[in-house]
Amino acid sequence: MFRVDPTVTLEGRGVRLEPMGREHEGALKAAAADGELWKLTFTSVPEPENTLAYIETALADCAKGTRVPWVVRELSSGRIIGSTSYHDIIPGTKRVEIGYTWYARSWQRTFVNTACKLRLLEHAFDTLGCSVVGWRTDNTNFRSQAAIERLGAKKDGVIRRQFLRRDGTYRDTVMYSVTREEWTETVRDRLTGMLAKYAV
Repeated sequence: MFRVDPTVTLEGRGVRLEPMGREHEGALKAAAADGELWKLTFTSVPEPENTLAYIETALADCAKGTRVPWVVRELSSGRIIGSTSYHDIIPGTKRVEIGYTWYARSWQRTFVNTACKLRLLEHAFDTLGCSVVGWRTDNTNFRSQAAIERLGAKKDGVIRRQFLRRDGTYRDTVMYSVTREEWTETVRDRLTGMLAKYAV
């Protein structure tokens, strides 16, 4: 039976993904304050006063079996610098999506995102036996789209007017995915090569 263990910790390549808990409220507030990330209309980063509610929502989704949330710890500093999740888990087709991902501004455009994605994909395909891993992002978030495409994910299409943004405008959602075959044939080596330029 396909099941994603919500208690698992994923570590490697300079990062550790630890199961999210209420005890992480202060650390996540501090990470989000690095760049005031909640001011970005296309992200899921909580405002400082809503951080605990953000965690509670993630834990409630986890209890339903639809999401597995982690905090991201950068190992050289020991600091929690962001968050990521598996979400929209579909056991019947062995599909998970990677999302709710954000990092403190000082850790953006470093090894962190590639390291986290590699560890998440290794776990999804090599441990859980996923057939496909997906991503979704705002159609105006071009930095996120470029980052997903650098991983080797294929663009599946656009879902128009899927959500409302914080500012009340409609969000079109761009969907991406990597299949198990793409992972073993190209994506694993691609990500490993991208990380090779960092000393982690």
